[in-house]
Amino acid sequence: MARLINPADIEFFLALANACSITKTARELGVTPAAVSKHLSLMESRIGIPLFNRTTRSMSLTPEGEVYLEHARTILGNIGELEDQLLGSTISPQGLLRVNATLGFGRSHIAPLISEFVKKYPQVDIQLQLSVNPPPSGDDTYDICFRFGNPPDSRSIARLIAANRRVVVASPAYLKKHGEPRVPADLAEHNCIGIRQGDEAYGLWRFTATKGKGKNNAESTQSIKIRGNLTTNDGGIAVNWALDGHGILLRAEWDVQKYLQSGRLVQLLPSYSSPDADIYAVYAQQHRTSLRVKTFLDFVVAASRA
Repeated sequence: MARLINPADIEFFLALANACSITKTARELGVTPAAVSKHLSLMESRIGIPLFNRTTRSMSLTPEGEVYLEHARTILGNIGELEDQLLGSTISPQGLLRVNATLGFGRSHIAPLISEFVKKYPQVDIQLQLSVNPPPSGDDTYDICFRFGNPPDSRSIARLIAANRRVVVASPAYLKKHGEPRVPADLAEHNCIGIRQGDEAYGLWRFTATKGKGKNNAESTQSIKIRGNLTTNDGGIAVNWALDGHGILLRAEWDVQKYLQSGRLVQLLPSYSSPDADIYAVYAQQHRTSLRVKTFLDFVVAASRA
């Protein structure tokens, strides 16, 4: 009796479901769009039901396609878990690892770590994709996503890579010309460099000040609407503008630490804190026992805390 579903269909279907595009899937798999269309037609013909709704402009999963997707994810996860349990520590990690990170952090931190990692584990193939915003939860395009702030999706596993706070900074040249803000409200009178990233409200900086000690300890939180003539979606560009003396910047500490140490930037409002931007690695439940995922994350954590 012929099988309705071939093992080779599963990875193909996941690639197509993630892309929801014949052309993008063909590019990802290194085949022609015609080959992708033919493979999908053969799958649906064997099963006897459509897996995708297709129009001339878009495609989306049918209810049956959603069921297929859920089981396909589980099957691939179980195969990886079986391989790792059978082989245990007798082999080094191997196979494809798909990693996503934000532009600045990925370029300055993750890319160099990947370079070191593949020297130690040459049998791992790594695809690094940098993006302004993290991919949506449940997206199987990547095995590991590096995010700032604890992700909300409880269906994924989030591993803390490093604690990271946000700090307010400016160049000595800017402060010499415009003065230093003493309280957050003073920022309204300064030129502030804006960054449009993620889902955070643009142009709104939040600060918390701790007053008193012991039982009398109390926290006051305030939101400041900043203004300025420079805005970007790239943190590295924003830091360079601050170094050039164009304004005050609120940025993750990892991104400005070396400039604070050298004196090219000065930390402002040290008595006030902003919401932390702790760095997490997020991955799906089915990868929790993956040897290559675990080995890579252990490597990143060790390097980040060295």
